[in-house]
Amino acid sequence: MLSRLANIFRVPDLRNKVVFTLAVIALYQLGANIPVPGVSYAQVQLLQAKAGASGVLGFLNLFSGGALTRLAIFGLGVMPYITSSIIIQLLTTVIPKLEEWRDQGAVGQKKITQTTRYLTVALALMQATGLVYAFHGHDQALIGSTIDLIPKFTLPLGVFMVLCLTAGTAFVMWLAELITQRGIGQGMSILIFANVVAAIPSGGRAILAEGGTLKFAVMLALSLGLLVFIVFMDQGQRRIPVTFARRVVGRREMGGNSTYIPLKVNQAGVIPIIFASSVLYIPVLLSNIIPWGWFQNFVTHSLTPTSFVYIGIYFLLIVAFTFFYVYIAFDPHQQADIIRKQGGFVPGIRPGPPTERYFAHLLSRITVVGALFLGLVAVLPSVLMALWHLNRFPFYGTTLLISVGVALETMRQIDSQLMMRNYEGFLK
Repeated sequence: MLSRLANIFRVPDLRNKVVFTLAVIALYQLGANIPVPGVSYAQVQLLQAKAGASGVLGFLNLFSGGALTRLAIFGLGVMPYITSSIIIQLLTTVIPKLEEWRDQGAVGQKKITQTTRYLTVALALMQATGLVYAFHGHDQALIGSTIDLIPKFTLPLGVFMVLCLTAGTAFVMWLAELITQRGIGQGMSILIFANVVAAIPSGGRAILAEGGTLKFAVMLALSLGLLVFIVFMDQGQRRIPVTFARRVVGRREMGGNSTYIPLKVNQAGVIPIIFASSVLYIPVLLSNIIPWGWFQNFVTHSLTPTSFVYIGIYFLLIVAFTFFYVYIAFDPHQQADIIRKQGGFVPGIRPGPPTERYFAHLLSRITVVGALFLGLVAVLPSVLMALWHLNRFPFYGTTLLISVGVALETMRQIDSQLMMRNYEGFLK
């Protein structure tokens, strides 16, 4: 194992990519620990102590590596870019122009990427304005209490802080694209991975301090079991064989080969979890606007990460959004049409509508397994924490999913780079 790890640094090109990626992660962590001007450090410490038990702020803080509660330069983290990417991906199936760009290949993808960047900056501007307002004594919806991170607030200072946070998001987006182009792995996923992994030691320490040695040991054993389960399910896929008919174009004979379409069990990744958390964030915000006492009481006591009501709704939303996202990402009609135009067919299935129905049937069956897998891994640690009345680190299952998924994908890329240079691969 150690010799295979050493192979990474024997290849100059691969070594440079790994070192560059680590340098960018270090730069990102530096920016995530530098607060914007005007923030009170004493109030930041008070906010961080209360953020662990907050569903909304705790989830947003997870993806920023703790930078959000520090109101750091990179406080918004990667969430605006993730939100922008999801919105553009959903609108692609609705807006004809985006669908046309998607079908144009590399040229159209470049236009979609540029549109995603513009939308990211716009979302960052809106979110930064909202956060500056919320952290200036209006964060009742986020953590259930009022903490003023900006005691000497003025309008020019507020505008400057909003610009700093927006510029920080644009810089993070640029760093992520640099990793994708010159480093190893997918840039945005690597930054998310660095954020969630950085929170694991402090989260484990919080569980140990709050629950004791026995409960910590049980959570550790459960984590190892979930780790093996996530790796097993992440590798799972259904391969649909596709054969292309032999045809003559000019003097050249083309086609006649066979390949397959891999349908992964976890086709949606962690995007349904992000969707579900965003939906559960809406009632928390509405509780500050709607004056109904029963509604505010329901949000305060039932919509917390360790509440069984929250866990049940969270699980159902994850399952629903998994089906929703998978059918957008893998459109059976589009896939069947592409195969038909390329002269291909699934053995034993007629091209056209029969192939489309076959894809839809397989997709629905495999998505059931993937949706239940995502939901169980996301809520199982929360169920134990609810039974034991532990309120710290409630998004442990989500952290495991992200960490293992990104680590496996990055190691696959490193493995392919090693195999191309005749070195023994890291993965078997």
